[in-house]
Amino acid sequence: MKFSSIKKIIILVSILAVPGFLYYELVEQGKNRYKPLPFFGPKKVAATFHSKRGKQIPDTIYHQLPDFRFINQRADTVSWKNYEGKIIVLNLIYTSGNNYAVEFANKAMNVYMNTYIKNPLIHFMGLSIDPVTDVPAKLLPYAEKLKAKAGKWDILTGDSTAVYNWINKGLYIDAQQHFEKGERKFTYSNLFVLLDPQHRIRGYYDATNQEALSKLNDEIKVLVAEELRNVRDGR
Repeated sequence: MKFSSIKKIIILVSILAVPGFLYYELVEQGKNRYKPLPFFGPKKVAATFHSKRGKQIPDTIYHQLPDFRFINQRADTVSWKNYEGKIIVLNLIYTSGNNYAVEFANKAMNVYMNTYIKNPLIHFMGLSIDPVTDVPAKLLPYAEKLKAKAGKWDILTGDSTAVYNWINKGLYIDAQQHFEKGERKFTYSNLFVLLDPQHRIRGYYDATNQEALSKLNDEIKVLVAEELRNVRDGR
Protein backbone atom coordinates (compact mmCIF):
# COMPACT_ATOMS: atom_id res chain seq x y z
CA MET A 1 0.00 0.00 0.00
CA LYS A 2 1.36 3.38 -0.94
CA PHE A 3 2.26 5.84 1.80
CA SER A 4 -0.32 8.36 0.49
CA SER A 5 -3.11 5.76 0.88
CA ILE A 6 -2.05 4.97 4.44
CA LYS A 7 -2.01 8.67 5.26
CA LYS A 8 -5.55 9.07 3.89
CA ILE A 9 -6.79 6.15 6.02
CA ILE A 10 -5.25 7.62 9.18
CA ILE A 11 -6.87 11.00 8.47
CA LEU A 12 -10.26 9.34 7.84
CA VAL A 13 -10.06 7.31 11.07
CA SER A 14 -9.13 10.47 12.97
CA ILE A 15 -12.07 12.38 11.51
CA LEU A 16 -14.46 9.59 12.52
CA ALA A 17 -12.96 9.20 15.99
CA VAL A 18 -12.98 12.86 17.02
CA PRO A 19 -16.79 13.30 17.14
CA GLY A 20 -17.06 10.18 19.28
CA PHE A 21 -14.39 11.48 21.64
CA LEU A 22 -16.07 14.89 21.85
CA TYR A 23 -19.41 13.22 22.54
CA TYR A 24 -17.85 11.26 25.39
CA GLU A 25 -16.29 14.41 26.83
CA LEU A 26 -19.53 16.37 26.62
CA VAL A 27 -21.89 13.67 27.84
CA GLU A 28 -19.80 11.66 30.30
CA GLN A 29 -17.42 14.31 31.57
CA GLY A 30 -20.06 17.02 31.35
CA LYS A 31 -22.11 15.12 33.90
CA ASN A 32 -19.35 15.78 36.39
CA ARG A 33 -19.08 19.47 35.72
CA TYR A 34 -20.87 20.04 39.01
CA LYS A 35 -19.93 17.96 42.00
CA PRO A 36 -23.09 16.19 43.22
CA LEU A 37 -24.48 17.55 46.46
CA PRO A 38 -24.07 15.37 49.56
CA PHE A 39 -26.90 13.65 51.42
CA PHE A 40 -27.36 14.33 55.13
CA GLY A 41 -28.83 12.11 57.80
CA PRO A 42 -28.59 8.36 58.37
CA LYS A 43 -28.20 6.04 55.40
CA LYS A 44 -28.05 2.32 54.73
CA VAL A 45 -27.01 -0.01 51.95
CA ALA A 46 -29.90 -1.43 49.93
CA ALA A 47 -30.29 -4.96 48.62
CA THR A 48 -30.48 -3.62 45.05
CA PHE A 49 -27.66 -2.62 42.70
CA HIS A 50 -27.03 -0.24 39.84
CA SER A 51 -24.51 -0.52 37.04
CA LYS A 52 -21.78 2.05 36.47
CA ARG A 53 -19.26 1.49 33.71
CA GLY A 54 -19.85 -2.24 33.84
CA LYS A 55 -19.60 -2.55 37.61
CA GLN A 56 -22.43 -3.53 39.94
CA ILE A 57 -22.64 -1.00 42.75
CA PRO A 58 -24.98 -1.38 45.77
CA ASP A 59 -27.70 1.26 45.98
CA THR A 60 -27.79 3.52 49.03
CA ILE A 61 -30.99 4.43 50.85
CA TYR A 62 -30.71 7.97 52.16
CA HIS A 63 -32.72 9.57 54.94
CA GLN A 64 -36.07 10.98 53.80
CA LEU A 65 -38.22 13.34 55.80
CA PRO A 66 -41.52 11.81 56.89
CA ASP A 67 -44.82 13.16 55.65
CA PHE A 68 -46.56 15.91 57.61
CA ARG A 69 -49.80 17.80 57.90
CA PHE A 70 -49.16 21.47 58.59
CA ILE A 71 -51.29 24.57 58.02
CA ASN A 72 -50.16 27.54 55.95
CA GLN A 73 -50.95 31.25 56.20
CA ARG A 74 -54.19 30.73 54.24
CA ALA A 75 -55.31 28.05 56.73
CA ASP A 76 -54.86 25.38 54.05
CA THR A 77 -53.61 21.97 55.17
CA VAL A 78 -50.47 21.00 53.28
CA SER A 79 -48.36 17.83 53.08
CA TRP A 80 -45.69 16.42 50.80
CA LYS A 81 -48.41 15.94 48.20
CA ASN A 82 -48.48 19.73 47.77
CA TYR A 83 -44.75 19.72 46.98
CA GLU A 84 -44.60 16.73 44.69
CA GLY A 85 -41.54 16.97 42.45
CA LYS A 86 -40.37 20.21 44.09
CA ILE A 87 -37.07 21.43 45.48
CA ILE A 88 -37.64 23.02 48.90
CA VAL A 89 -35.69 25.74 50.70
CA LEU A 90 -36.81 25.79 54.34
CA ASN A 91 -36.09 27.87 57.44
CA LEU A 92 -37.48 28.09 60.97
CA ILE A 93 -39.35 31.17 62.12
CA TYR A 94 -41.44 32.58 64.95
CA THR A 95 -43.35 35.82 64.91
CA SER A 96 -43.20 36.94 68.55
CA GLY A 97 -40.54 39.27 69.89
CA ASN A 98 -37.84 41.24 68.16
CA ASN A 99 -35.73 38.53 66.58
CA TYR A 100 -32.97 39.85 64.34
CA ALA A 101 -31.91 36.36 63.23
CA VAL A 102 -35.40 35.50 61.94
CA GLU A 103 -35.75 38.89 60.24
CA PHE A 104 -32.40 38.51 58.51
CA ALA A 105 -33.27 35.00 57.33
CA ASN A 106 -36.66 36.16 56.04
CA LYS A 107 -35.03 38.94 54.04
CA ALA A 108 -32.67 36.41 52.48
CA MET A 109 -35.60 34.09 51.75
CA ASN A 110 -37.40 36.96 50.05
CA VAL A 111 -34.41 37.44 47.75
CA TYR A 112 -34.41 33.74 46.86
CA MET A 113 -38.13 33.80 46.20
CA ASN A 114 -37.84 36.76 43.84
CA THR A 115 -34.89 35.11 42.11
CA TYR A 116 -36.80 31.89 41.49
CA ILE A 117 -40.33 33.28 41.33
CA LYS A 118 -40.83 31.96 37.78
CA ASN A 119 -39.21 28.59 38.40
CA PRO A 120 -42.00 26.10 39.20
CA LEU A 121 -39.47 23.53 40.47
CA ILE A 122 -38.46 25.60 43.53
CA HIS A 123 -40.67 26.30 46.55
CA PHE A 124 -40.07 27.81 49.97
CA MET A 125 -41.17 26.98 53.52
CA GLY A 126 -41.02 28.93 56.75
CA LEU A 127 -41.96 26.62 59.63
CA SER A 128 -42.93 28.17 62.97
CA ILE A 129 -41.34 26.84 66.14
CA ASP A 130 -44.04 28.66 68.16
CA PRO A 131 -47.24 26.89 67.07
CA VAL A 132 -49.09 28.05 70.19
CA THR A 133 -48.80 31.69 69.14
CA ASP A 134 -48.43 31.34 65.39
CA VAL A 135 -51.91 30.32 64.35
CA PRO A 136 -53.03 31.05 60.75
CA ALA A 137 -54.76 34.28 61.81
CA LYS A 138 -51.39 35.51 63.09
CA LEU A 139 -49.40 34.13 60.18
CA LEU A 140 -51.50 35.71 57.43
CA PRO A 141 -50.56 39.35 58.13
CA TYR A 142 -47.02 38.20 58.87
CA ALA A 143 -46.82 36.50 55.46
CA GLU A 144 -48.36 39.51 53.73
CA LYS A 145 -45.70 41.73 55.25
CA LEU A 146 -43.05 39.37 53.89
CA LYS A 147 -44.86 39.21 50.52
CA ALA A 148 -44.90 35.45 50.96
CA LYS A 149 -47.44 34.02 48.55
CA ALA A 150 -49.02 30.76 49.70
CA GLY A 151 -48.15 27.94 47.34
CA LYS A 152 -44.77 29.45 46.50
CA TRP A 153 -43.62 30.49 49.97
CA ASP A 154 -45.70 28.81 52.64
CA ILE A 155 -45.50 30.01 56.24
CA LEU A 156 -46.45 26.90 58.20
CA THR A 157 -47.66 25.96 61.66
CA GLY A 158 -49.19 22.87 63.21
CA ASP A 159 -49.48 20.67 66.25
CA SER A 160 -46.60 21.53 68.58
CA THR A 161 -45.49 17.92 69.15
CA ALA A 162 -45.67 17.10 65.45
CA VAL A 163 -43.72 20.24 64.51
CA TYR A 164 -40.91 19.60 66.98
CA ASN A 165 -40.64 15.90 66.11
CA TRP A 166 -40.45 16.74 62.42
CA ILE A 167 -37.72 19.34 63.02
CA ASN A 168 -35.59 17.42 65.51
CA LYS A 169 -36.01 13.88 64.17
CA GLY A 170 -36.67 14.65 60.50
CA LEU A 171 -34.55 17.68 59.69
CA TYR A 172 -31.96 16.77 62.33
CA ILE A 173 -31.64 20.34 63.51
CA ASP A 174 -32.09 21.67 67.01
CA ALA A 175 -35.25 23.46 68.12
CA GLN A 176 -36.31 23.75 71.75
CA GLN A 177 -38.70 25.90 73.75
CA HIS A 178 -38.63 26.72 77.44
CA PHE A 179 -40.03 29.24 79.88
CA GLU A 180 -37.96 31.96 81.46
CA LYS A 181 -39.67 34.10 84.11
CA GLY A 182 -43.01 33.03 82.70
CA GLU A 183 -42.07 34.00 79.15
CA ARG A 184 -41.73 31.46 76.33
CA LYS A 185 -38.19 31.37 74.92
CA PHE A 186 -36.75 29.51 71.95
CA THR A 187 -33.41 27.94 71.16
CA TYR A 188 -32.96 26.75 67.62
CA SER A 189 -30.49 26.33 64.77
CA ASN A 190 -30.95 29.31 62.46
CA LEU A 191 -30.31 27.43 59.24
CA PHE A 192 -31.66 27.17 55.75
CA VAL A 193 -32.20 23.55 54.71
CA LEU A 194 -32.17 22.43 51.08
CA LEU A 195 -34.43 19.46 50.30
CA ASP A 196 -34.66 17.58 47.02
CA PRO A 197 -37.92 16.28 45.46
CA GLN A 198 -37.38 12.91 47.16
CA HIS A 199 -37.54 14.71 50.57
CA ARG A 200 -33.83 14.15 51.25
CA ILE A 201 -31.60 16.71 52.97
CA ARG A 202 -28.97 18.06 50.57
CA GLY A 203 -27.55 21.00 52.49
CA TYR A 204 -27.51 23.16 55.63
CA TYR A 205 -26.63 26.86 55.49
CA ASP A 206 -26.15 29.47 58.21
CA ALA A 207 -29.01 31.91 57.63
CA THR A 208 -27.00 34.92 58.83
CA ASN A 209 -23.76 34.22 56.96
CA GLN A 210 -23.42 35.84 53.55
CA GLU A 211 -20.94 33.27 52.27
CA ALA A 212 -23.33 30.47 53.27
CA LEU A 213 -26.23 32.27 51.59
CA SER A 214 -24.25 32.56 48.36
CA LYS A 215 -23.38 28.88 48.60
CA LEU A 216 -27.06 28.02 48.98
CA ASN A 217 -27.89 29.98 45.84
CA ASP A 218 -25.18 28.10 43.92
CA GLU A 219 -26.32 24.74 45.25
CA ILE A 220 -29.96 25.39 44.38
CA LYS A 221 -28.77 25.65 40.78
CA VAL A 222 -26.70 22.48 41.10
CA LEU A 223 -29.73 20.61 42.45
CA VAL A 224 -31.92 21.94 39.62
CA ALA A 225 -29.37 20.65 37.10
CA GLU A 226 -29.27 17.29 38.92
CA GLU A 227 -33.05 16.93 38.85
CA LEU A 228 -33.31 17.90 35.17
CA ARG A 229 -30.62 15.33 34.35
CA ASN A 230 -32.49 12.68 36.34
CA VAL A 231 -35.67 13.44 34.41
CA ARG A 232 -33.78 13.21 31.12
CA ASP A 233 -32.20 9.91 32.12
CA GLY A 234 -35.56 8.52 33.29
CA ARG A 235 -34.56 8.14 36.95
